[in-house]
Amino acid sequence: MSTSPYDADRPPMPARRGGGRKKKRGGDPHATVPDAQFTSYYGRNVVKPPPWENDIAAYLFLGGLAAGSALLGAGGHATGRPQLQAAGRYGSLVAVGLGGYYLVHDLGRPERALNMMRTVKLTSPMSVGSWILTCFGTFAGASAGLQLLGPKLASAAPILDKTVKVANPISSAGVAFFAPPLAAYTAVLLSNTAAPTWHESYRHLPFIFVSSALAAGCGWAMVAVNPRETGPVRALGVTAATVELVLDRLLDKHLGLLAEPRHEGKAGKYHTYATAFTVIGAIGAALSGRNRILAALSGASLMAGSAFTRFAIFEAGMESAKDPRYTIVPQRERAAAKLAKGQGITQPGGAWPK
Repeated sequence: MSTSPYDADRPPMPARRGGGRKKKRGGDPHATVPDAQFTSYYGRNVVKPPPWENDIAAYLFLGGLAAGSALLGAGGHATGRPQLQAAGRYGSLVAVGLGGYYLVHDLGRPERALNMMRTVKLTSPMSVGSWILTCFGTFAGASAGLQLLGPKLASAAPILDKTVKVANPISSAGVAFFAPPLAAYTAVLLSNTAAPTWHESYRHLPFIFVSSALAAGCGWAMVAVNPRETGPVRALGVTAATVELVLDRLLDKHLGLLAEPRHEGKAGKYHTYATAFTVIGAIGAALSGRNRILAALSGASLMAGSAFTRFAIFEAGMESAKDPRYTIVPQRERAAAKLAKGQGITQPGGAWPK
């Protein structure tokens, strides 16, 4: 404060409100703006996990079961096994119907499923998969309808008999044509996401899904059909289960660090159950012969193994997206490998690692 000889002539200055020095305000729980909380990005996931629930995991299994059952139903029609034909047709329709329900339930509103049919985008696994599911469901419904009403229609009029004889092989061929894509497209869809474990599994996952679907279909046939008609089915089930187990081990070797989510937490439990049920089902299918009870138990074990396989893969992919280590460490390894080859981003002709 400055001083002057004229200060005495000036009026006195009013006192400052608040007693001079300002007081610091404490945190007010009723304040409009909350107290700041300091956080960092350390430990947060780099990629966003898909907003999927267990409905999608259930759809993965039911879609595979529908595909495997449909193939066996078509095989029963081609080889003259009526029980196998009926079980395959009915099983595929029920499975694809339940799978469609879980898919729509995950979408939230039925009109969202219809909106997926408004266009065809060949570069989108989801768009292509929607049409595969629709075409498969159409032929599966036709096959099951002919199985249920075909004999009555054939006996009603000669023209209907001819129609049934023509429509039966067409429906079997149609459902058999769309069954493998239905079993495989979900693997392509998962591999097309940013979840590290799914994305890096793109070479093995389609084959695992197809073999798992075939094992599940064989399991359903062993449960529902008399063992006298399921000799080839049991052999096919053993083969499919063996291929699935071998591919599972190869996938672990290929993934390296990214295989950790497959063996930890909920995914690890599901993976253990899947391996156990698949092995038990395969051994039972090989030894059951015409024992109906043992064949049914082995078939149920194969279906359980297929279901746990899908849930294990689903959980592993979701967990890998939540941990930043599974995104950053593989990126650094790929960058180091490119740098060693002279293809680093700071080198001539280099590019960002993909």
